[in-house]
Amino acid sequence: MENQSYEVKINGSGIHENNALIGVNGKALNGNGNHHKAVKGIVCLAKQKSCRQRWNIRPSEMSINTLNPIRAIVDGMKLTPNPEKPMIALSIGDPTVFGNLPTDDKVLQAMKDAIDSNKYNGYAPSVGYQKSREVVANFYSCPEAPLEAEDVLLTSGCSQAIDLAITVLCNPGDNILVPCPGFSLYKTLAVSLGIQVKLYTLLPEKSWEIDLQHMESLIDDRTTCLIVNNPSNPCGSVYSKEHLQNILSVASKHCVPILADEIYGDMVFPGCTYQSMASLSSDVPILACGGLAKRWLVPGWRLGWILIHDKNQIFGKEIRQGLVKLSQRILGACTIVQGAIESILNDTPQEFYHRTISFLESNSEICFSELSTVPGLTPVMPSGAMYLMVGIEMEHFPEFQNDVQFTERLVTEQSVFCLPATVKRQTHTSVCLSVCLSVCLSVCLSVCLSVCRSVGLSVGRSVRWLTTSRKLCMPIDVSGSHDLL
Repeated sequence: MENQSYEVKINGSGIHENNALIGVNGKALNGNGNHHKAVKGIVCLAKQKSCRQRWNIRPSEMSINTLNPIRAIVDGMKLTPNPEKPMIALSIGDPTVFGNLPTDDKVLQAMKDAIDSNKYNGYAPSVGYQKSREVVANFYSCPEAPLEAEDVLLTSGCSQAIDLAITVLCNPGDNILVPCPGFSLYKTLAVSLGIQVKLYTLLPEKSWEIDLQHMESLIDDRTTCLIVNNPSNPCGSVYSKEHLQNILSVASKHCVPILADEIYGDMVFPGCTYQSMASLSSDVPILACGGLAKRWLVPGWRLGWILIHDKNQIFGKEIRQGLVKLSQRILGACTIVQGAIESILNDTPQEFYHRTISFLESNSEICFSELSTVPGLTPVMPSGAMYLMVGIEMEHFPEFQNDVQFTERLVTEQSVFCLPATVKRQTHTSVCLSVCLSVCLSVCLSVCLSVCRSVGLSVGRSVRWLTTSRKLCMPIDVSGSHDLL
């Protein structure tokens, strides 16, 4: 019988745990029948189910629906760098890529101590160690938005925090509101889950504030989440208290919870003030997502968190329980980093933060000043984060149809790669500001040379920003290394 499939037909009542079936040889199927009461039944060979005659393995619908908009654009570009110039990639939001922005020694020592302790080599609860959650809660708690350990879930980076937040709030067929331009991962995660993405407009002429009228017009009965990214990737904007309050008013009016992507929280330039959305909310429930990646310059360590702000218990137990269940899919964040988190948050010197911000601000000022003199380019001065957006007035470049072609030429001639904001559904290009000073100046000069060669104008000539519908943009990451020159 061991090598056959059988089905059991019962005469009378069902089988109970203290009953056994009589087999074909008269003995009970669970043994010799001496210790269990048997019931009468018939055991016969089961009909075999039809089986496949050939291999036919197909990818899941979720995998088919998953698409990173950045990869879709970049992979289709014709990128052949100038072999005489080193490649400078200003499209990556990784502050470590150029090697010039190391984390603080205190942060490294915290990790070494956690490893040497041998206390953090096993599994932690899926939501994180209780002590580590307490540390994060204490660090981010404020009188306007108090936090306790149970309000914190530790995740594998901020990206998983965003994933969990979207997944717990939305069902297939629902829709979420996402900034444009904005972080492409929002769309990648949502679309793979069958969630519709509605893009609300950011206004470059208002330092990338949200077009509140447009955003509100997108809300309907299936809108289950409003994503607000402040400070912004890729715009570098930092919203004022008044603007955040206006956003909250719209969310409150339509009873839409907010996913606050605050991974760049506190990374703002002098003269600007960062405020968390939760500190200003009186009723709107908020899932605030953050992590170590950017402020502590360790994106590869993969520790993030969700902070649950729910003053009026609108989320209730259901959303909290849903987050816990979803967190169990990957069994939690890195335990070693959890073991180091207390020292990282509490012992990192303020000078480290100041030094990082000063560096990024200096690069943003250089890029803004130099690129402002280039005909047809209009940079928008950032207030924080690691990015600067540059407007491209396409009427100055008749040989290009869009910002993708502009970016391709920049790579071909100068080996400088900026991310075309076609990816971000905007007419700008984005520059990451984490490059070192020499690279930053080299980039500005390269852009000037390439642009002026295209339009036949001198490098020093400046033009005003023309408000036109044919304006393209590119985001620039301002962070790099002397070794590239």
